[in-house]
Parts: sequence; structure tokens; C-alpha cells
Amino acid sequence: MTGRANVLGGLSPAHCENCFVPTSEIIAVEETDLNKKQHNSGKWQKMAKPHAFTVYYVKKARNHRWRCSDVTFWCVDEQLCNQWIQALKELLELQKARPKQLLVYINPYGGKRQGKRIYEQKVAPLFSLASISTDVFITERANHAKDNLFEVNINKYDGVVCVGGDGMFSEVMHGLIGRMQKDSGIDQNNPKAPLVQCNIRIGIIPAGDSQPLDVSSVHHNNTFLKYTVSLLGYGFYGDILKDSEKKRWMGPMRYDYSGFKTFLSHHCYEGTISFQPAKHTLGSPRDKDSCRTGCHICRQSEQQLAEQRKKCGLKHEEDEEEWKVIKGKFLAINVVNMSCACPRSPKGLSPAAHLADGSADLILVRKCSRFDFLRYLVRHTNQDDQFDFSFVDVYRVKSFQFTSKLLEDNESDVTDIGKKHFGRFCRDHPACCCSIANSTWNCDGETLDSSAIEVRVHCQLMKLFARGIEENCKEASRNQSRVEQLL
Repeated sequence: MTGRANVLGGLSPAHCENCFVPTSEIIAVEETDLNKKQHNSGKWQKMAKPHAFTVYYVKKARNHRWRCSDVTFWCVDEQLCNQWIQALKELLELQKARPKQLLVYINPYGGKRQGKRIYEQKVAPLFSLASISTDVFITERANHAKDNLFEVNINKYDGVVCVGGDGMFSEVMHGLIGRMQKDSGIDQNNPKAPLVQCNIRIGIIPAGDSQPLDVSSVHHNNTFLKYTVSLLGYGFYGDILKDSEKKRWMGPMRYDYSGFKTFLSHHCYEGTISFQPAKHTLGSPRDKDSCRTGCHICRQSEQQLAEQRKKCGLKHEEDEEEWKVIKGKFLAINVVNMSCACPRSPKGLSPAAHLADGSADLILVRKCSRFDFLRYLVRHTNQDDQFDFSFVDVYRVKSFQFTSKLLEDNESDVTDIGKKHFGRFCRDHPACCCSIANSTWNCDGETLDSSAIEVRVHCQLMKLFARGIEENCKEASRNQSRVEQLL
């Protein structure tokens, strides 16, 4: 329904306010029985036999939230009413992105053990209203959803929905991507293997649309370790995670405690980083083009990458494109596929990172004083350029490797590139009583066992039930001002 609610031919709404509802935001259209109170109220009391139908839809609320709403249309002509109901239902059937069959995984221990109740009371009624069939699977152990995805008939579903925390999403992501590669005969342990794109969308809160998402694969010595869609951090963020895991009894407060402790310890690590620049992308980590809904950079970057691979082939691309090598002492090595914005860091670790452009932003924080490192961390909480420091480097890459002397010689040869350049633990701060032998990679909130890794970005490997990142009020106002200036 792409017109205003009160101008449907021959119909009148139950209230007079204007209501513009895109077809993609309609949940359902149903015939409505008018009770006696409605019939006798206002100007409708003169209708002999009024007929009505209700359009259920979602609308934006505050803080980027969506809420369900509805509008009811009345008329005296029963045939006209039925024609509108049929026409709107046929319009909904034409929506290709609208799912009909979903596989739902529920972690009963997620959301303070409220996951099952939340689904039954909040989510299931919406699926039923929208005529979406579901198969519900209650997980009973770790990796239960991941293992199940290798067994079910995945082709019967339009999407997979997970009800739980980050762990449940990670399980579903690894299970779905792994299943697609297995069915296609792709060896996940081969770091250079071109992975098959997942056409089945993953949803946490389904919205009916489709948002592609880059996924990075992490390997060690030709062995697959993990997929990551957000943060891969070594040094500062890895040490925080490693320390916080020992203090789970503290609850969420453990991250603040471990963060402060890690900041004071001020460990830095020496190693070698090799990476391939993402030349196919249009943007840069230092520009102001943030990734938002309908992002043109993601769309055009994906097109350029596809044309490049079609012309040269994947093997030629891997063999011929140059690798850059950087050696040094680092407080933090971060690789992000998205901005990683959060309430404490409104802009995130890399404000201009994009969800689906086939690249990741590699952020290197070199050895510096505690005061300078604190200045860098504070920049994440304000609007200043967090990369505007002499000890911070940022690159947009499509693959990278890290090697360190913190591993035994037989574990340090990730690939031939850079394997002769190993690092050593920085002991320039004896007052800290440094005793740890190595840092840990923080992979989307989970630790990796190996320090030497190889990472490759797979462009738009996965799809979500989402619309991308929406503008906030300040951005919308600023963009409107720019348009007005141009006009």
C-alpha cells in the first residue's frame, strides 16, 4: 500500500490522521468484525451494514526501534471491501523478500532465561499474523544449533531465526555457512578457497528486508578456526577478553575491571603484519561516508569486485596482487568488518567501515605512552578523528596475516609471506611485572587458540533480515541541510 491510508478509493479510515505505509512494512491484512460500540460511535452509526478490514504494519519509534500498529478501513459496500482485501493480499504475495517458512532456534538460557517466553509471547504471534510457518528447535547444549544445521533439510526454509545472545547468532552463522560449503564441496580448511554465498537469510529480529553482510574467515596453518563479522582484536582487546573470562562471576562489570587492569599493564607485542589492500573499494577509512541503509559504496564495491574476478579470475587475483608488510611493536591490532559502534563509542572503532563492501579496516596502534594511548581511547567517545595520531595507522584490506615469535617455530609458519619476520614480547615496562607469554585474539567475543592467523574477507557471504544502519536524527538533519544547499 503505497498511498496514504485515508485516500483508498471508496473507503474511510477509522481515524483521520495521515498514514503512509510502504508495502514492505505491512504485516498482514485481515477482515474486521465491527462490534456494536464501534458501529454506534461517531459518524459510522448511520451506516446500515458497515464492512471493514484492518492493515497491520510496523512503524518506526524512538531510538531506531520498530513497533506494531494498525489502521482500519470502513465502507458500506461489502464487495468493495473484499476487493481491497484481495488486492492488498496479492500485493503482499508479490514481495519476494517476504519469508514464508522459517527455522527458529531458541536458546532457553539466553536473555536471562527469558528467550523461550519472549519468543512465544512477542515473536510467534507476529509470525502467525503474517502467515509465516515456523519449525522451532530448542537448543540443549553448546553448538546444538550449529550441529543441527548440518542435518536439516535447509532448502525448505527462507531464513533462519535465532533467539538468544551473540553466542546463538555465532552458532547459526557458522552452521549455515559451513553447511553451504559442505553441500558445495568446498574445503573450509583451505584459506584461499572461494566460499559459496549463503542465500538463506539469518534473523535476530526479522524485519522482512534483506541486508548483505561481509564475513571474514580465520585460518591457522591451513586449518579453519572461525568466522567473524565484527571485531578481530589482538593485544589490548584480546587481553581484556582473556582476563575477563576468568571473572565471569562478576557479571558485565568484569569488562570494566579487566579493561582498567589491561590499560594499566600496558603490554605491547612485536610482530609482523602482511596484508593485501582492498583496491576494489570506493571508500577509505578516513573519509566521512558512513555505511547506511542502501549504501552506494557497498553496492558499487561489490560490483567492481565481481567484475575484477570475472576478468582476472580468483587465482590470478591472489597470486598477482601485492602484499604489504609491516613490522613493529603494537599495543593493539584490530580488524573490523563494521564500525562496531555502541553506546560508549557512538562512532565505533572505525566510523567509515562498511557492512558489505568486501573489505575490513585494519587498525594498528603502535607502542606509545600510557597517556597517548588514553588519548586514543578517549577519542572513541567523542567526535574527534580517532586516527589522527602519529602512532595509529589504518588500512582498508581484503586479507591479512599476523606472525609472532610468541609461538614455537613449528607453529609460526602461517604462510610463506612474512614467516621469516617473527616478533617478541615487549618487556620495556619491568614495573608491570609482565609474565604473560602472548596475547589472545578476540574473535567476536570468543578467544582463538592460535596467535598466528590468516584472515580473508568474503564479500556479502551472508544475508540478514535487516535494512542496514539507519541515520540518526543529527545525521538526517545534516544531510537535509546539504541537499538544501545544493538546491
